[in-house]
Amino acid sequence: MIMDVTIYHNPACGTSRNTLALIRAAGIEPKVVEYLKTPPTRDELARMIADAGLAVRQAIREKGTPYAELGLDRPDLTDEQLLDAMLKDPILINRPFVVTPLGTRLARPSEAVLDILPETFKGAFVKEDGEQVLDERGKRIG
Repeated sequence: MIMDVTIYHNPACGTSRNTLALIRAAGIEPKVVEYLKTPPTRDELARMIADAGLAVRQAIREKGTPYAELGLDRPDLTDEQLLDAMLKDPILINRPFVVTPLGTRLARPSEAVLDILPETFKGAFVKEDGEQVLDERGKRIG
């Protein structure tokens, strides 16, 4: 299937790898943006966050990042200040963001991407940790 799909991917992240595999299981080869090497622009990042229905704070990754050291947990920080921090240090951008014509999602858990993909799966899909997401008919479980 031809569909314009972009994933903001971190190959070191299991959730990101599972999301990419789910997209490919739908028969789609997405544009893969390794956002640590090629971060989105400020406008792209702000638009993805808004389109995913998130607040800027919800799009920040805390685990394994300098979030606490930078004091980003301070409630008085504005969205602009949070976006500045994310652009300065892209590891703070939670992942993976996926953009398709059907919508934008922060695919955490990875199966959240199913909400914005066509139902073109041909069979079962099992995540790296062994959790089955799609049955043998390619239908979502749960």
